[in-house]
Amino acid sequence: MNPTQATSAARAAGARWARIHMLEYVLWGAAWIAAIFLPRGQLIFNEIAILGLFALSLDLILGYAGIVSLGHGAFLGMGAYSAALLAKYFGIDPILGLVGAAVITAALGFVSSFLVLRGSDLTRLMVTLGITLMLLELANKLDWLTGGADGLQGVVIPPILGRFDFDLAGKTAALYSMSVLTIAFFVARRIVRSPFGMSLQAIRENRLRAVAMGIPVNARLVAIYTIAGAFAGIAGGLLAQTTGFASLDGFEFHRSADVLLVLVIGGTGYLYGGLIGAAVFTLMQDALASATPQYWQFWIGMILVAIVLVSRERIATFAERISSYLGALVSRGNVR
Repeated sequence: MNPTQATSAARAAGARWARIHMLEYVLWGAAWIAAIFLPRGQLIFNEIAILGLFALSLDLILGYAGIVSLGHGAFLGMGAYSAALLAKYFGIDPILGLVGAAVITAALGFVSSFLVLRGSDLTRLMVTLGITLMLLELANKLDWLTGGADGLQGVVIPPILGRFDFDLAGKTAALYSMSVLTIAFFVARRIVRSPFGMSLQAIRENRLRAVAMGIPVNARLVAIYTIAGAFAGIAGGLLAQTTGFASLDGFEFHRSADVLLVLVIGGTGYLYGGLIGAAVFTLMQDALASATPQYWQFWIGMILVAIVLVSRERIATFAERISSYLGALVSRGNVR
């Protein structure tokens, strides 16, 4: 095979790999139908969409680049305050507010990446946690701007595109968050299935070998950390816009811990893990809190242990087999 044929074959393989499978259309179609036609569950759908986007952002650095973090909540909190402050003092459209939150948190990710990427995994855990704690204390001290422990008051979110008001039932919020999640997911999917994304996986598997292959390791890690910060900032912006409130809770440790649990449930390194984990975690938390208000955390812990030890790998393997089977059917149909 000559170089031209090899290049063509590689491009064809990449195009097949990036193709959207039938199962994905079914999953997204079912999610949108449920979000539109289940009015009682729209508030829950909004929570799932925001948590799913937050988990997606962490999966970009953990599942694809191998960067561990105990302080991913820094981006969520910064995004929430950014969107809330832009709405309060400038009254800009929510979509522009999300853009502003993404830019600010991307800048935070870029600056902090030079500290985070130094040292071992244990060092990264401590640095990410330390950055989040510093931002938490800074937001607490700047109470004239952030509201301190009381949270940012008087935030009025204008209608989306000047037409769609946020209602108490949560319909607008659910559809808005689902729209943003859908767009963000397929952008992230395009990133990880590009040569850039493949180079990240090479770095994750063997950093020294990636260096020997000529991959600019540090530049790629800084880039994906910045992108992940922007995605998490958008999730924080959605949280502030759909609740009309921003507080120190966005920086709290439980935010970073919850998103790690979501990825433990759903799995890392294939994007859908964050979405599946967010749905399971949110629905499980809501059901158990309603059934056993005093002991729901105990039962969540028990279920998480069972998922990690028994179910998650089997579920992931089963899903991969279905996806491969459907992909093979589609390919056969195209050949014929």
